[in-house]
Amino acid sequence: MAKRNVAMLLEYDGSRYDGWQKQGNTGNTIQGRLEAVLERMTGIYQEVHGSGRTDAGVHAMGQVADVRLDTDMKNNDIHDYLNRYLPEDIRVLQVEEVPERFHSRLWAVEKTYEYHVDMGRKSSVFQRRYIYTVGEKLDVGKMKQASKLLVGTHDFKGFSSVKNKKKSTIRTLKDMDFETKGDCLTIRVKGDGFLYNMVRILVGTLIEAGQGKRSLESVEEVLRAGDRQTAGFTAPARGLFLVSVAYDQAIFKAAPVSAGGLFMADS
Repeated sequence: MAKRNVAMLLEYDGSRYDGWQKQGNTGNTIQGRLEAVLERMTGIYQEVHGSGRTDAGVHAMGQVADVRLDTDMKNNDIHDYLNRYLPEDIRVLQVEEVPERFHSRLWAVEKTYEYHVDMGRKSSVFQRRYIYTVGEKLDVGKMKQASKLLVGTHDFKGFSSVKNKKKSTIRTLKDMDFETKGDCLTIRVKGDGFLYNMVRILVGTLIEAGQGKRSLESVEEVLRAGDRQTAGFTAPARGLFLVSVAYDQAIFKAAPVSAGGLFMADS
């Protein structure tokens, strides 16, 4: 029985988990829970690769993961089995066979995140795990101005907590947009990839600009200085969602196995 490369589209509430990545000091991770159910399904340990390592408390609407499965089970049966045995706060949306060489992280060309901010005095009790309450009105216009200074290809070292000095910190931030409904502000961030804590530090820096604590010049200075200490605070994990991961559809069209409708990608 030949192994098949299978991709999964997932959503999860990260509130009670120690992040995506399996760690030696905890079994309470999204990856760990998935691997445990897959091992139960096949009788063999199966390593799962995710498109990104969301931090503890971060949520996902459209995480993509891949795994090589030694099973004859159909995709629909794999999908149903996973949802039957996974916790209620992890859900598999779709399962598809993908080309043998496909890797959810290495093949990703674009990721979209959303960060949710409540500008009211106190969040709804039903939203408190999924939104960051700043407790004051923000100058969203100034935040938009500041964001325009960050869009483009830059060295985002100052906007990250990355410790590996050999890793490139150059990324392309493709777009940042803002949507306000009442006291709720959604900041949508799209880029070719993100460094450790990058989105949360970008958001924290923009919030400081919106509070009048930071000038536009100081936001631009973070890029020039490349120093984490010059950027704003790291916004809490609970307001962050991985919305989608995109892949180049041309790669799949040229492969023996099509990815179907799983991947939200531009050709």
